[in-house]
Amino acid sequence: MSSWGRVAASAAGAGAMTVAYAAGVERRHWTLREATLPVLVPGSRPLRLLHVSDLHMTPGQSSKQRWVAELAELEPDLVVDTGDNLAHPRAVPAVVNALAPLLRFPGLFVFGSNDYFGPTPKNPLRYFRGPSKRPSGAPLPWRDLRAALVERGWQDVTHTRVTVEAAGLTVAVAGVDDPHLGLDRYDRIAGAPAKDADLRLGLTHSPEPRVLDRFAMDGYDLVLAGHTHGGQVCVPFFGALVTNCGIDRSRVRGVSRWGVHTQLHVSAGLGTSPWAPVRLACPPEASLLTLVPRPVGDERRQPTPESAAADVG
Repeated sequence: MSSWGRVAASAAGAGAMTVAYAAGVERRHWTLREATLPVLVPGSRPLRLLHVSDLHMTPGQSSKQRWVAELAELEPDLVVDTGDNLAHPRAVPAVVNALAPLLRFPGLFVFGSNDYFGPTPKNPLRYFRGPSKRPSGAPLPWRDLRAALVERGWQDVTHTRVTVEAAGLTVAVAGVDDPHLGLDRYDRIAGAPAKDADLRLGLTHSPEPRVLDRFAMDGYDLVLAGHTHGGQVCVPFFGALVTNCGIDRSRVRGVSRWGVHTQLHVSAGLGTSPWAPVRLACPPEASLLTLVPRPVGDERRQPTPESAAADVG
């Protein structure tokens, strides 16, 4: 074999090993990520918030179900699910089974595109040309999932403003339907949330800048989102290649600031499409966020559209 042939064979072997690892190991390497965010009013006690997203569940994913169920051992004060729970028409029982131990805690949710429509095969190179288009998969039983979560006490905050009590704190919450599908109608929840709340929390599945700007302008302390899968396939020491939405790569996973006051947390999620079952340098995750008081003197500021946009990378 020529030297070029040996190089080609080595490259092919390395590529095959990387794909095998991404598909067989890392996508099941369930990870709990923790962060502390100073977003509460001064003098508040800490609040432990569990953020789960993008389960993309199919009926046979028993390992994922067990791991999610075990998150209840963390005893969170509040659980937030930012959507894309389903990946199969018969996955509702599996999702409910996974979340069942967490349903005894106060919970909030919004849905994403893959709660409404099933996944379909896609050319992965398409993501380099921008966010994926409106899905064309079969309808999924999101109403059944919603009914199961609501009857067990969780609140659907889609285009709704609610107030919940958690850890002795008052949390003012609002959410939108999935911006990835163009279903967001922020005007239905527009306006400053309750001034006497200890935390003002916004929820969206896809972290689209037009929605984040509105939350920031209304003075929300923290916005939670999913959708990006953290890039799903990342390059070590470089990071995500794509975000599948309008935010930049630096915000594809974890905590960042959006505007003058608002903190953004994007979950890399726990699943993948069944048609693209790989993760590389981006393990599936849930996040335990410890919310603590802001430093005394850090007053809430109402950002203008210009100030919010100025902080977008």
